[in-house]
Amino acid sequence: MASPHARIGRQALAVLDVAFRVPCIFIIDAIFNSYHDPGSGWAGATGKLLLQFLGILVSSVVLVLSQRALFRFYMLFLAVLLGIVAVLINYHASSHIDFYSTYYKAALGFRLLPRNGPTLWLGMAVIQLLFGLGYVALLNVQSIFAALIVLDIMIPIWGLVVELPVDVRQLVAITSGLVLAINTAVYLTLKLKWFYYSCRYVFLLVRHMYRIYGVQLLVEDTWKRIRFPDVLRVFWLTRMTAQAIILVYVVKVVRNENGEQTYLTWDVFWDLLSNLIISGCDSTLTVLGMSAVISSIAHYLGLSILAFIGSTEEEDKRLGFVAPVLFFILALQTGLSGLDPEERLVRLSRNMCLLLTAILHFIHGMTDPVLMSLSASHVSSVRRHLPVLLVSLCLFMLPIMLSYALWHHYALNTWLFAVTAFCVELCLKVIVSLTVYTLFMVDGYYNVLWEKLDDYVYYMRSTGNVIEFIFGVIMFGNGAYTMMFESGSKIRACMMCLHAYFNIYLQAKNGWKTFINRRTAVKKINSLPEVKGSQLRDIEDVCAICYQEFATSARLTPCHHYFHALCLRKWLYIQDTCPMCHQKVYIEEESRDSAPFSNNNGYVAPNENVGEFPEAVGAEAAAVAGEPELENELLEDNDSIEYDEDEWGTQNGGTPIEEDYINDDTDSSGE
Repeated sequence: MASPHARIGRQALAVLDVAFRVPCIFIIDAIFNSYHDPGSGWAGATGKLLLQFLGILVSSVVLVLSQRALFRFYMLFLAVLLGIVAVLINYHASSHIDFYSTYYKAALGFRLLPRNGPTLWLGMAVIQLLFGLGYVALLNVQSIFAALIVLDIMIPIWGLVVELPVDVRQLVAITSGLVLAINTAVYLTLKLKWFYYSCRYVFLLVRHMYRIYGVQLLVEDTWKRIRFPDVLRVFWLTRMTAQAIILVYVVKVVRNENGEQTYLTWDVFWDLLSNLIISGCDSTLTVLGMSAVISSIAHYLGLSILAFIGSTEEEDKRLGFVAPVLFFILALQTGLSGLDPEERLVRLSRNMCLLLTAILHFIHGMTDPVLMSLSASHVSSVRRHLPVLLVSLCLFMLPIMLSYALWHHYALNTWLFAVTAFCVELCLKVIVSLTVYTLFMVDGYYNVLWEKLDDYVYYMRSTGNVIEFIFGVIMFGNGAYTMMFESGSKIRACMMCLHAYFNIYLQAKNGWKTFINRRTAVKKINSLPEVKGSQLRDIEDVCAICYQEFATSARLTPCHHYFHALCLRKWLYIQDTCPMCHQKVYIEEESRDSAPFSNNNGYVAPNENVGEFPEAVGAEAAAVAGEPELENELLEDNDSIEYDEDEWGTQNGGTPIEEDYINDDTDSSGE
């Protein structure tokens, strides 16, 4: 186990790794949002285009560098920056006789440096010495050359001390700067070899990963390696913080000039917040940054709900991935970043409403398995049931309140219709889940085999699936109307195709397959002879599927094994073979009345003819006679597997796929 110091060191490196990549995003965002002057001519436009391309290329390369290469790049960059600052200070100090007066008038406007000349020069010498030492340390210059470079940086200060003429001081400063620039250029030229081999190594590594793992895993690995979500998150929060500080400062200055109160009122605060929100999604990169922030909020919201309801399913932790993807797709298909400021704010609020309904649907998908698990396993602890029921109640009330608020503030349009449809669908799904939960709880309370329970649960689940299918068709029609008459786009068309395939076609296909399998299972059960009364009591055994005694009747298979009709029907949803010996569970009409029966250990009931099924009887007789190999084989094959209802539905394809609420067709451009 790593020590605390090692963990703190790794965390510090991770923070620096993210912080060093954020400026690249700022540069790329600034280049994409830069203003193009049409009057600059073709030469100016071409030069500006080349500079923009070079800036994007360099920023992109730095963004995807490894951690070690990134730190080395910033060391070189900081060394060059220190050298430039040292040269500018030398030239500025050498070009003015009264350095303090110029500094006082042009820069700060308050007394910071002393008027005494020697003291001022001494302070400048200390600063230049620090710059020189930092320069040689970052470039890792050898000791002799390091001393010469520091001496070169300090020479112009000595010119001030001996009070050389202005022209001479300027010449000394320029010469010192040229020497430092030549040294930097030579050092960077020598580093070109390292840069070439680094780029070649990265290229070979990328090609190797592409050939073995493909593009998807390559992108995922790069995404995780550079911590791109964290980079986007820091970029967006830093940008919003800087803009908030500037806006607050400007508002205070304007209000002071107008003689108004300096503190912020609610109206001013709302205007500032609106401007920040509008500027927070004015480009593709800022939309990505906002998506990263939404991802963090959704992730911790999902973890909190999972902890509250007591779920441990790993698949339920995907809310932090689903929510930002939905938000980004909605932003793309509505052209959020390209809208006017006021219209952008309205569109963002609408997208957030759609995103909220999708999150509520996802949360319902998290709570429904917990509800079914608690009710089917007959957990009696009220403390375990109360959190899940409370979340279900919230999932029922929140859509109602959201729909009520929206209908009182907006007129009916395609967007409001879509949000309302999602809310109604969620309420109906919650009712279905609570109804199934109640059925299981009633079954556990009476502690008696309820043979119709499976049918009732199936009817309720089927009702919920039909509701989802109907609403899916309605949403597809709403999206088609929006695309044709309001705001059509290629992204919207692609999302509609995905919605039609996953939420309509596959759902209908799986539902129909479940219905056919159930009907086939019922036919097979009805074709098997039923054992009742004294014959059932003579067997003295239990059902091999549920291990419960037979209360009223049992169904006899052609291989002379008997089960509860309900248990056997659930088994036949999965496969059409006997759970004990894996023979086909099917019987012809003419042999139904003459079928004998035996218990699951091979016991044949008295006064029964055993000649109708010679193969099965021979196999059981051999097992009873003591053939060890055959007996072991049957024991290995006949282990019955207990499946709960959800597992049977999943194995059979009966459970429709979880609806991904990527609502490509739910919003419109106008009310």
